[in-house]
Amino acid sequence: MNQPWQTKWPERISYGLSDAADNLVFQMMTTYLLFFYTDVYGLSASAAAILFIVARLADVVESLIIGLMIDRTHSKWGKSRPFFLWYALPYVLFAVLTFVTPPFSGSGKLVWAYVTYLGLGFFYTAVNLPITSILPTMTQNTQELTLLGVIRQFGGSSVQIIVAIFTLPLVAFFGHGSQQRGFLLTIVLFGLISLALIWNTFFHVRERFTNAEQSHQSWRAVGTMLRKNQPWLVISVVILLYWLTTAIKNQTTIYYFKYIQHSEALVPWANSFTFAALIGVLLIVHAADHWGKKRTMLGGIALAALGQLILTIGVLLNHLVVLFAGILINSIGNGLIIGLVSIMIADTIRYGMAMGIQAEGILASTDDFGVNVGLGLGGLVTAGLFHFSGYVANHAQNVATQHMITLNYAWLPLILYIVMFAILLLYNERKLMAAIDA
Repeated sequence: MNQPWQTKWPERISYGLSDAADNLVFQMMTTYLLFFYTDVYGLSASAAAILFIVARLADVVESLIIGLMIDRTHSKWGKSRPFFLWYALPYVLFAVLTFVTPPFSGSGKLVWAYVTYLGLGFFYTAVNLPITSILPTMTQNTQELTLLGVIRQFGGSSVQIIVAIFTLPLVAFFGHGSQQRGFLLTIVLFGLISLALIWNTFFHVRERFTNAEQSHQSWRAVGTMLRKNQPWLVISVVILLYWLTTAIKNQTTIYYFKYIQHSEALVPWANSFTFAALIGVLLIVHAADHWGKKRTMLGGIALAALGQLILTIGVLLNHLVVLFAGILINSIGNGLIIGLVSIMIADTIRYGMAMGIQAEGILASTDDFGVNVGLGLGGLVTAGLFHFSGYVANHAQNVATQHMITLNYAWLPLILYIVMFAILLLYNERKLMAAIDA
């Protein structure tokens, strides 16, 4: 039987703004950082590819470290909440430093890129992972958990879309012809807003349900629970595949319109259709209640794949209207997928509690793990394929590079959606919910 509702609207909105805050910086990183490194900062595609490899290896460790730090935290504010206070400022500082172009030699600039990007990755995990880990401690009401997850994703998706659409116009506005200056001042603006919103989350959200006996178990007990938590293992793979797909497509968008369509100005127009993701997010509350979370996410993946297929047809026909229609349909499906991620992770945390282990930090780390590794592999795939095909920044591309851009933008995401659907079929929602209800 469900518990009464514990949160009020100020807390719900503050929780949702936490993801909005992180995405002001995160979306800049996922959509424009590879372009910034190759076409503005001056790194070669191969150097950027190696940087992404190293960063993603680091992220594998960082997600686990932050998760374990949360599970071992004892404070008057709880386990997850203090991370918003402690790490917001370093996160914003490293975001700004990542888009600084220092007057160094080639090797000096490469070292600067490594230090700032690796630091940004660590502090992103430190402020983002608690958003997922704190959710099941805010309420025990299943419907309320779904509502909070939807509010979070609505805030996050709204900002993702805003950043995707307005970044390049802001770069042009602030830069006055200098993309170096434009990118730096844009990230300063986004960073200051992000800092205020993350600290707002700290002051307004609360951890209400923490079982002291379950919270600090031995490594062996936690490991046993993880191996038995089959839904967690499945959703972890789905998250990784989703962000791999997103990274490959998002990072290739600007290259596709710059070098295939020969119109960089079309990028904000293309990204504007991703506003449709908010439709998918808003559909979750009713759809998950009616069909269950697994079937709702499967429907989202199928819809995203359909949109990607239409986008691919638009690419093959060189027809922008068809391509934009594909982006719109794909975005609705993506909204259903990503809006359910934190909710289903919260369910796996509650499933772990049904086994006697409250390890929200390590279980929530799979979200950031999937984000970081998926984005890193996506950047690696994109930069690596561009390098091997002979990509040269700010020049007309050869036929091989044009084929690689089309492959990344259209075909690879379509294949990954199909794999994602097949993996999610293994998710045992009936067993999970029976254990939670019991």
